[in-house]
Amino acid sequence: MAAACSRTLCKVARSFLETPAAARTGTVSFLLGNAGAHGFRRGLSTGGPGLRSRLVSSVRAGRGRVLGCAFLLGGGLGLYQTLKLSVQQHLAEEDKKVSGDGLKMTLYQYKTCPFCSKVRAFLDYYGLPYDIVEVNPVMRKEIKWSAYRKVPILMVGGELQLNDSSVIISSLRTLMINKEKSLSDVIHCYPEMKSVNDRGKEVTEYNNKYWLMLSEAQTAAVYPAKGMQKEEMKWRQWADDWLVHLISPNVYRTTGEALASFDYIVREGKFGTVEGFFAKYVGAAAMFVISKRLKNRHNLQDDVRQDLYKAVNDWMAAIGKNKKFMGGDQPNLADLAVFGVLRVMEGLQAFDDMMANTKVKPWYMRMERATLNHEGRS
Repeated sequence: MAAACSRTLCKVARSFLETPAAARTGTVSFLLGNAGAHGFRRGLSTGGPGLRSRLVSSVRAGRGRVLGCAFLLGGGLGLYQTLKLSVQQHLAEEDKKVSGDGLKMTLYQYKTCPFCSKVRAFLDYYGLPYDIVEVNPVMRKEIKWSAYRKVPILMVGGELQLNDSSVIISSLRTLMINKEKSLSDVIHCYPEMKSVNDRGKEVTEYNNKYWLMLSEAQTAAVYPAKGMQKEEMKWRQWADDWLVHLISPNVYRTTGEALASFDYIVREGKFGTVEGFFAKYVGAAAMFVISKRLKNRHNLQDDVRQDLYKAVNDWMAAIGKNKKFMGGDQPNLADLAVFGVLRVMEGLQAFDDMMANTKVKPWYMRMERATLNHEGRS
């Protein structure tokens, strides 16, 4: 619409500039208003009829040229604004795309959440660019637009919303391998199911979330050895169903560890000054109590460190002595999941104890390098 107006203004301007002065006079008088023209004539009445008539003709002709230039300038400015708007819209569309797989992604997260850390480990390893929106754990206003009230949430292209860390990882990895499918097609392969758990709370689960939706040939290429796919899925689920539940009882094991943990959470998270104060002291006390309940719920030992050590050593035994990663020479999705979960304890006593009392350190350091250097991008 703006472009059409600009073209019209330009045509009017050209017609003014190309029309003879005599023909323009009437039009100019009409456009400027008869009252204005009459007033101007009265102002020149003292100069005599000959002079007055010559000056009026000259001014009318000049006004015609001025109006023509004004229309031309207006049309040019309108055309400029139209082109500018078109370029901005084009850039906005291009901004939705990034290099690689052509997806612009925004991750809504709590930095210290193990599920969010899993997603970051995946995105970092494969070198997929993404923006982060840190969500306030108290108000959660950053995700008030979402019916799904948990994190992580991954928005793709500003339109598609992916929920659940394992669904996010499986969907993106499927898309990276299976170029024939769109992301919308892939998401439909992981249907949402609602149910009530043993505590009477409604929960949302996702079917097939540890599966990659690949053809038979693609599956054979990704998992060349027998049992690789099954093993990867098994340990991804283990990370979600067991390893995650060992984190809270260990980082909130004592009042001192609970305070240190919440100091880290407040420092890394998105809290206001007052919220941060209450989160640190009230939250630490609450989580110290809750961690004891979690210990009973998951049948952990009195010394919960022993459960953590055993879980981590079981993971290392599954990798074996002859492999760098569960995936062989490169990490697979199970490696990334376990690394993402364990990483949230960095800087805390539980992490230092784990590194000192298990066999995990060499593998963990390799995983850290692999994600920092985006080694999966190649």
